Amino acid sequence: MGHSQAEKARNRERILTEAAAQIRDGGLESISVGKLMHKVNLTHGGFYGHFASRSDLLAEALKRALAEGEAAARASQDPDKPRSFPAAVRSYLSRTHRDSRKTGCAIAALASDVGRADEASRAVMEEYVEALIASVARALGQQDDSKAMVAVSAMVGALALSRVMTDPRRSDAMLRVVRDHVIAWADEGPG
Repeated sequence: MGHSQAEKARNRERILTEAAAQIRDGGLESISVGKLMHKVNLTHGGFYGHFASRSDLLAEALKRALAEGEAAARASQDPDKPRSFPAAVRSYLSRTHRDSRKTGCAIAALASDVGRADEASRAVMEEYVEALIASVARALGQQDDSKAMVAVSAMVGALALSRVMTDPRRSDAMLRVVRDHVIAWADEGPG
């Protein structure tokens, strides 16, 4: 007897939810189809009823992880009060965000992995990187996104590097120094 379409959709959702959590925590290469399917109590053979390939799964799971990170960032904002650029930078380059590897910015967590991935996964992340740059450019009130590109690069890089550091004081310093410079630099206006 076959599975209903609703049950198939629920199973696909379970697979994607687990895969997104796994890649946020352990990177793209942490995904083993067999182990993933076992974790969600489905058969390895059933995987291909949901995804054409592991690559297809990775692109979809990456999209999910990026969307969840974006949603978490939006949820932390007061919808009735627009967040200033300095407040957004302070939130992004904070201890809380640094220590939230599983729920924080998936761009910072996975950029290195995705840079080595196939074109489909790179295209998924590219869309979110471009959206982040556009958002920062709007927050800075700029038509040209060159300053936003630098700000995003500094923020994502600082967050990623602060997660690497084992000395908490040095990690905090990385966040603080880059945060202060990005805010001061942005305050200088266009150019």
